[in-house]
Amino acid sequence: QVQLVESGGGLVQAGDSLRLSCAASGRTSNIYVYGWFRQAPRKEREFVASISWSGGNAYYTDSVKGRFTISRNNAKNTMYLQMNNLRPEDTAVYFCAARTGATYNDWGQGTQVTVSS
Repeated sequence: QVQLVESGGGLVQAGDSLRLSCAASGRTSNIYVYGWFRQAPRKEREFVASISWSGGNAYYTDSVKGRFTISRNNAKNTMYLQMNNLRPEDTAVYFCAARTGATYNDWGQGTQVTVSS
C-alpha cells in the first residue's frame, strides 16, 4: 500500500499561482502513474492531470492545459502540480492518487484550493 500526503493548498486571488505537493511513502516502488484529481462543492471528483513514474508522459484535462504543470521527483517520492493563472472555477479540494494496478487505488486526504475573483 502507498500513503499519500498533499500540501500547498490555500486561498489566492484569480491570476495567482500555487504549487501543490504530494509526498508518497510505503510501497512506492509499485507506483507507475501519479494523478491529480479535484472535487468542487456539489460536483463529482474529476481528473486533472497524470504523469507516469518512469517515462514522464503527462496528460491534462482540457480546462487546465497551458496553466497547470504536473511533475515528479522520483528521488524524493514526491509529485507536484504547478498551477498558474488560477481561476475561481479551479476552486476545489485537490487529491493526489497513485496507480499500482489498473486503477487509482491509493489516495491522499486532499488539500483545499480556493480562488477568489
